[in-house]
Amino acid sequence: MARKKSPNLTEAEFRLMKILWESGEATVSEVVGRLPADPPLAYTTVLTTLRILEAKGYVKHTKEGRAFVYAPAVGQQEESRKVIRHLIRRFFSGSPGQLVLKLLEDEKIPPAELERIKKKIKEAE
Repeated sequence: MARKKSPNLTEAEFRLMKILWESGEATVSEVVGRLPADPPLAYTTVLTTLRILEAKGYVKHTKEGRAFVYAPAVGQQEESRKVIRHLIRRFFSGSPGQLVLKLLEDEKIPPAELERIKKKIKEAE
């Protein structure tokens, strides 16, 4: 049975998007070259994943000579907001405050970051 296609980024897709967000654009060979060697990914695997990302609307390509140059069609900040909204809806009943409370309860947050959080809370009030 075929696996259901995820509208969100899979871990493998995220790895490639991270490279494209950092570089702005890259050919398949350039993406392969920027990936960590462990675990190695074959050229054809990267090409297939980039095509999937294009079908999902995350990347676009142009042709330069014989090579396709891939570029993000979605910004990293935009995708980050989308993922956070999804997380809040799915696990916190649509409440951003519940997410913040959970983070404060479960994570050790450095004092400088706590001050930034306090400042943002005051600004939001």
